Amino acid sequence: MNREDVYAGLTFEQAVREYADTVTGVCVMRLQNMSDAEDCFQNTFVKLYTKSPKFKTREHLKAWLIRVAVNECNDYMRKNRRETTLSGQEQSIQFNHSKSDMSWALSRTPPLYREVLYLYYREDYKIQEIARILGKKENTVKSLLRRGREIVKQIYGGEEN
Repeated sequence: MNREDVYAGLTFEQAVREYADTVTGVCVMRLQNMSDAEDCFQNTFVKLYTKSPKFKTREHLKAWLIRVAVNECNDYMRKNRRETTLSGQEQSIQFNHSKSDMSWALSRTPPLYREVLYLYYREDYKIQEIARILGKKENTVKSLLRRGREIVKQIYGGEEN
């Protein structure tokens, strides 16, 4: 395998720099624990390096990384069979309670809604793209997004965001 592989015009190092925040965000929102998120982050980029898939566009690369990160987090939770919550963890993520930063509210939503809300609001994906990335039907994503918005609204005390 050629270590100079290019991923949609990016070297491996450039791809890591370009998408580190996205993959970190997905892992942190999913696992709610920095140490666990770091493991899944690393596994995601190891897969990119070892599998060396070909991508036509950077958007395809980004979507692939998100899907792999979600799968890594799911596998991690399944293997460890433990709840990854904010309470009771030494290295838990603490978010500031700020209406301008949704991270705080997202950290308090159930994981079922958290991923969809994160991809929609933080990564600016459209419903169809989220459905494709998560392997869900568009109507399911719409329902999760609607219900998730209601939960976020309740978290903020019923105020509009």
